[in-house]
Amino acid sequence: MNSGPTGPILTVNAVRHAFGARQALNGVSLEVRPGEIYALLGPNGAGKTTLVRAICGRLRPNSGEVRLVGRDPFRDGEARAALGLAPQALALYPQLTVEENLQTFASLAGLRGKAVGQAVANAMAVTQTGDRAGDLVRGLSGGFQRRVNIAAAILAGPKLLVLDEPTVGVDLSAKGAISDALIRLRADGVGILLVTHDLDQAGDLADRVGFLRNGEKVLEGAPDTLIADAFGDQMEIELDVGEAGPGLAGRLAGEGLVRRPSGGWGRLAANGYVLAGELAERLRAEGVVVREVRVRRPSLEQLFALVAEARRAA
Repeated sequence: MNSGPTGPILTVNAVRHAFGARQALNGVSLEVRPGEIYALLGPNGAGKTTLVRAICGRLRPNSGEVRLVGRDPFRDGEARAALGLAPQALALYPQLTVEENLQTFASLAGLRGKAVGQAVANAMAVTQTGDRAGDLVRGLSGGFQRRVNIAAAILAGPKLLVLDEPTVGVDLSAKGAISDALIRLRADGVGILLVTHDLDQAGDLADRVGFLRNGEKVLEGAPDTLIADAFGDQMEIELDVGEAGPGLAGRLAGEGLVRRPSGGWGRLAANGYVLAGELAERLRAEGVVVREVRVRRPSLEQLFALVAEARRAA
């Protein structure tokens, strides 16, 4: 399948791969289109890393095919040249400055002369790293280093950008800058494959998400559509009650509430707004300090939990 202006940049078709007796990928198919952010989600061991290695031409699948701009990235250097990779393990020279790193990677990508300076300036503009161009990478925060890592991946103007956990360990400022960079690249027509556990970022940015579980793609689609299909008219109720001792925790559990990663207590309910008010009123009448009550649509995090627990599949 050849990629055209509106065709897919990346096509993965029925890919299977095993390591001995362990089936890492079991018939995975997906596409990434120009100007699309596709988030690849799944628990550890789901097959995401193996799939990325196949896409980047570092692994030849046992069966099925991967096509990047219509070519096999395992065999074809032109296919690999169309790809930029920002790996989770930072691929930077800590003893060089930001600008020196980018100049070095531009040269390694085959750029010469004025093209090097132009590519470096553009990459720094996209990732908002130009104000630290003269700083040594080893002195930068982890979040800033991740932005430089992305800058290095886009120097050669890739048609597909693969990002592996780009926001792991970063602060909110860096996360915002990374999101801004991805939005700008999408607007420029770059296809982006975002491999992440950051479900908030995936929900905010991705045009489509694909869930892997045990080496299989079990769900795919636009985040809002998938959430609506999974939860219907249910709403998420979350209460902030401060520190809950054993007795209070049991009382909250009796209302169907479970502890959330945010520290609050939440549950799903079809009549969310009505139930939230009634629930807060009951608890306050019992002397519970209810600091805040929130009602919102279910999140990608809750959908991820359903998929990871094998309670929902395509």
